Amino acid sequence: CPEPAPHLTPWRPGHDSSRTVLIGSGAALRLESSATFHALRIQDGGALVFADQGPPIALRARYILIQNGTISLFGQATEGPEVESYGKKFLGVGRGGTLELHGRKPRSWTLLDATLHPGGLPYGPYRSEKPCSSRGLNLRIIDADTAQVVAAARFDTHLLAEESRRLRAFLAAQAPGRVVAAAVGDSAAKSLTLETRLLLKELLRSRYILHLGYRQPWALVGILGGGQFSTTEDRKQYQVNGTTGLAIARRDFQTYEGITFRVTAFSGWIKGVNVFKVEVSKGIILNLVDEVTSWLPGNRIVIASTDYSMHQAEEFNLLPCPECKSNQVKIDGSPLYLHIGEVIDGIDMRAEVGLLTRNILIQGEMEDSCYGQNQCHFFSYDTFGGQIKIQKDFTSVHMSGVELKNMGQQILGSYPVHFHLAGDVDEKGGYESPTYLDNLAIHHCFSRCIAIHGTHGLLVKDTIGYDTLGHCFFLEDGLEQRNTFYHNLGLLTKPGTILPSDRNEAMCLAMRSNVYGNYVPIPSTDCMAVSTFWIANPNNNMIENAAAGAQDVGIWYIFHRVPTGQSEGQYPEGQAEFTPLGIFYNNRVHSNFKAGLFIGKGVKTTKASAENPREYLTVDNARFRPHQDADPVKPRVPALIDGLIAFKNNDHGAWARGGDIIFRNCGFSDNGIGLTLASDGTFPTDEGSSMEVTHSIFIGESNNIGSQGGQNSYWGRGANGEYRTLPRNKTFPIRGFQIYDGPVRLMKCTFRKFTPTADRFSSAIGFFMKNSWQMSPQNNVSQIRMERSVGLKVFFGRSGQWFGDNDNDGDKVSVFHDLDGSVTGYPDTFVGRADNYLLRHPGCLTVPRWNGMICTGKYAQLYIQARRPQNLTLSIARATYPSHPLRLQGVNRGVAYQQYQPVVMLEEAYTVQWDGRAPEDVILYPINFNRGDWLHIALCYPKEAVFTIVADIYQRQTGRVHSVKHYLAAPAWTSVLNRTGERLFYFNNTLGYLFVILQAHEDRKGHSYCSQQGCERIKIMAHMSSKDSWSCALNPFVENNRRQASLRLMSQRLTVPCSQCGAPQVAITSKPSVKYIRIQIQSVSRADTETVMPSSSQINDEVFLFNSRGIFFLVLDACSGAVVSSQHFDTVSAVNAGSAITDYIQTSIEERSVVLVCSKDGSEIMGSSEMAVFTRLGSAKPIVFHKKGDYIYLGYKGQTRPSWIKILNQAANQGAAFLQHYVPLMLREYKC
Repeated sequence: CPEPAPHLTPWRPGHDSSRTVLIGSGAALRLESSATFHALRIQDGGALVFADQGPPIALRARYILIQNGTISLFGQATEGPEVESYGKKFLGVGRGGTLELHGRKPRSWTLLDATLHPGGLPYGPYRSEKPCSSRGLNLRIIDADTAQVVAAARFDTHLLAEESRRLRAFLAAQAPGRVVAAAVGDSAAKSLTLETRLLLKELLRSRYILHLGYRQPWALVGILGGGQFSTTEDRKQYQVNGTTGLAIARRDFQTYEGITFRVTAFSGWIKGVNVFKVEVSKGIILNLVDEVTSWLPGNRIVIASTDYSMHQAEEFNLLPCPECKSNQVKIDGSPLYLHIGEVIDGIDMRAEVGLLTRNILIQGEMEDSCYGQNQCHFFSYDTFGGQIKIQKDFTSVHMSGVELKNMGQQILGSYPVHFHLAGDVDEKGGYESPTYLDNLAIHHCFSRCIAIHGTHGLLVKDTIGYDTLGHCFFLEDGLEQRNTFYHNLGLLTKPGTILPSDRNEAMCLAMRSNVYGNYVPIPSTDCMAVSTFWIANPNNNMIENAAAGAQDVGIWYIFHRVPTGQSEGQYPEGQAEFTPLGIFYNNRVHSNFKAGLFIGKGVKTTKASAENPREYLTVDNARFRPHQDADPVKPRVPALIDGLIAFKNNDHGAWARGGDIIFRNCGFSDNGIGLTLASDGTFPTDEGSSMEVTHSIFIGESNNIGSQGGQNSYWGRGANGEYRTLPRNKTFPIRGFQIYDGPVRLMKCTFRKFTPTADRFSSAIGFFMKNSWQMSPQNNVSQIRMERSVGLKVFFGRSGQWFGDNDNDGDKVSVFHDLDGSVTGYPDTFVGRADNYLLRHPGCLTVPRWNGMICTGKYAQLYIQARRPQNLTLSIARATYPSHPLRLQGVNRGVAYQQYQPVVMLEEAYTVQWDGRAPEDVILYPINFNRGDWLHIALCYPKEAVFTIVADIYQRQTGRVHSVKHYLAAPAWTSVLNRTGERLFYFNNTLGYLFVILQAHEDRKGHSYCSQQGCERIKIMAHMSSKDSWSCALNPFVENNRRQASLRLMSQRLTVPCSQCGAPQVAITSKPSVKYIRIQIQSVSRADTETVMPSSSQINDEVFLFNSRGIFFLVLDACSGAVVSSQHFDTVSAVNAGSAITDYIQTSIEERSVVLVCSKDGSEIMGSSEMAVFTRLGSAKPIVFHKKGDYIYLGYKGQTRPSWIKILNQAANQGAAFLQHYVPLMLREYKC
């Protein structure tokens, strides 16, 4: 920082809002106090440096313009003239200008490392207030180890004598060591028996209960069966005049995790009030992944939502915390929602935590409410904030450690930070020090976060964009390239008004000044696309970013067919769609409504007109098909989506459409639909392209159950019976991987927890619903691992809600190929819908739960185009099943031709009929046929029809047709079958069937739909005098029926589990270098043994069963994860089991050890004995074993206390205890 430089002149200009200040050539000033101007211009080499010693400095001006030199913006939109090219209320950098703003650089954001529960307690805070109907003695029982309220009861011991007996029975059922909170409502003394009073005195050490009188408020908090000093209580004397005060008792306790919580009981006579509260008492401490000593008391942070609603993000101020470790902070306040801080079911769902405070603040000064022409019908607040605008040919721009608040305007081009047509801003543009934005906190702003417009090579790093309007990190015209977004966090991205894609439904319908005529926009397709990262050109880098909540999409790759706006004409049409993807690595997307990641679509690049009345830049169609040098003639360059984590997105975790796109090392959890891969169309424009997902994990309903509120709409029962938040709707059919179009490949992936409920279907593999388009039989799966928690592997849908009639063309022809049998159990089989008799044969196995069937055989597609007319329904039947035709509507209503694309079994015979007069022109394509594959086809025509039939090969990319061959009429079908090289057809004018053989004569390569020479086809031109419909007999192939009906036996069912199937990773996390092990521990008591498995520990897939009664230890090396020892202690018959366990922990377990402990019906011998030795394994206090209870401990022996330590200590009758947790290995704190 140049502040100490001796040539700087001290400057204290004071406050004058009417004064314009010019700092020109030769002036070098050090601003030493706050100042106010009308305007500040810095030019011709002038310099202004802020003093970094002394009190904070605030600089206020209507605008700051830096020209040919080296710097809170105020004013209304209605005041004063605009400055050309900049507008109002701005800090501008023009030609020759330098902007160097460098504040202190704290850690920008990190992740939670331990789950933050509502109220800071595992079971949330508790408050119960009953001002009436609470007469008598009110009790709450609290687990001292977890702060959970486990029982609540009221006993009317004022009026009813039998209530004393019920009170004694209630206390006898509670486990010793529980916390009891008691409070009198109105009065509790009249019928409270002496026996009961004596019991309360003994169990709770009460000093006042023996003499509790009429309407005396009494409150107590104590430990059931505790010692002399375990209870606190208060009593007030009843005052007839109504001045009786409140009795208040409160006491602090500590959980096993070390959280201090307070239990408070209030008792008052007036209106019989009694209140109970359980809450954190000494502030809530957050455990974070990274060291955050640069975060200071008074700073403000935001914690991202880890649920479906982005509105569960919460802000807090930081408190002083001398007891905190370097990765901990204490917050002022209590969270309302659950924020996950761990890896759950193999997916990293840890909430992002961002620092909003920087020591340099640039802010807009705002009015109290919206005014003037600032879109006040959409916003109640002032949206005319400040702006920073950087234009071409600046000398140097670098910003780091800066906070921007109340910035941006709902005006095109007025954004918090805006690089406007700056060109290349890195070495390519001649900048020795490439331009960057580093460690900015942009929050509570009114138009985007960072706009990159006609600018290339910018680095945006460690920057937070929070609570903003419109696309946050924004590429504008579609030609912006080589920009890098590295480790940025965007969350709470809300709709804005500037572009159609920014708008929500109401804005979309209301803002119609730029449409043509009376066109009414369709919000779901024209608008509703606001995204945290709006990437308008694929040649940009996305590395380790988090899109943690947008109204629509987290990261959207959108394609401008031509550059738009001021960049129009700067690259050829379609270039962006062919441009290879930059680096996409290790990004997170969650809590978005429409999708976490969306690859596809474009923007409308023409003005509104009668031909297309939609507004300019409305969301439109486009296809991504990356090729070398953006040249479709050159080889394809697969787009790699590596390390994506997508969870708790309402609709899609990710959607991608286009050419070669590969998803690798990805994790999808709790999305409405995990991932949809859609091809490039009926015939992929990028011939031979395909899509793939590999080495990935899919979870249906994880243990992240979420929280109600924060605009979460749906709360219902999950597959395990517990209530949880749900995507889209309680009845929405959840799918892990959704197949659409094709060809797509699913390889080495793991699926967990897809189980249908009474309310909804949930399947690991599903299909696009209400699908009118094609489905490729080249869609295939291999090396898939379906864990036991998958209740429905595949589902083809059923008629009803969400699926409609389930009768669209694509619904009927849904199919995929199970290459190795890892889904079906039968290798080399195809899975299709159960009622599709084009695929079925007698050897198929029907799976009713799937609404599907498993078949062997060879399958491909028959692509049929029909013209004149082109509005017919086609009926196609296999000769083997003539009474089970497949009826297809086609997909192109109202265009020049209709198309149909059934999946067919090869080397079979088929009949084709229509629901009206047969088309005059029909084209048959053999799609996905290999050389020599064939079909026999009979098409129904009127008896007087005359045909011209031609075969050719059509090169779709060039439009060239070659290898034209004319068909000759044959006298009989047998002549066609016995052809010797000639192309023949036969028309049986008695039956009305035209017979042809559709055969592939050329080689096909890879995933191409057509041959290497082009698309082979047969063109049938029929000349018909009659305009009437014509129907034909069901089956002209009667003679072949019996022979064809008994082919193709099912492959042998697999009997050995696939050891190489599934994702190789135990967990998909945001730090791939950290390896994890999956720990599962189950503890059972004698009462549980008949209904659950025995006590056990499981490390990844290795299970350790414990059949003897007692306590079991399993010890792992924290560096390698290897099991190093195990030990059983007989706590039933061994007299010194307690001392043996103590000695084992202290002397036998090595440092740097992960320790798993579980019980089997053995802790009852210890009774309530307290074992302090477990504090050596991470417990914050000694362990008290419950009689006949279940106990689980995941601990660590070493010099640190990791945040992943878990303890379950359940009393009798609470059921078997179960714990699953993902434990990181080789952490620095282990000192491996």
